[in-house]
Amino acid sequence: MEIQVSERFKRSYRKLPKRIKDRAKEKEAIFRTNPFDLSLKTHKLSGKDAGVWAFWVSDSYRIKFMFLPSREVLFLDIGTHKIYK
Repeated sequence: MEIQVSERFKRSYRKLPKRIKDRAKEKEAIFRTNPFDLSLKTHKLSGKDAGVWAFWVSDSYRIKFMFLPSREVLFLDIGTHKIYK
């Protein structure tokens, strides 16, 4: 699975604490193997984010993403629940 990242994701990722960056890398590895692994708690979003999905990095942090054609994924943003606003 190929993962692309948006500019917003890159900006948000740079601002994260090191421990969250490390955790995000661990979760990305799981995601690459199985995007619906139970440990990720992958879920579809609704409302203004219809068509967008998210998975847990930690209790407080999430990665928002979209499935693209040809087994590609676009990571849209990473952060706390503020990314849903």
